[in-house]
Amino acid sequence: MYKYERIIYWSEIDNKFIVEVPELAGCMADGETIEIALKNADLVISEWIETAREIGREIPEPKGKLMYA
Repeated sequence: MYKYERIIYWSEIDNKFIVEVPELAGCMADGETIEIALKNADLVISEWIETAREIGREIPEPKGKLMYA
């Protein structure tokens, strides 16, 4: 499992849960349930990284939780 931040929300338009991975430009997935959406996000993240390697794009390190007030 990848340790990139994921933002999950419900889309009324799509009638699905959407998962965005903000650290990986354009990386998004969806699903009928949160679990399916997260599973699909893991697949899309691995495909994003594989494609980035193939084309020589920089792959950002996961930032983790920011600690500030």
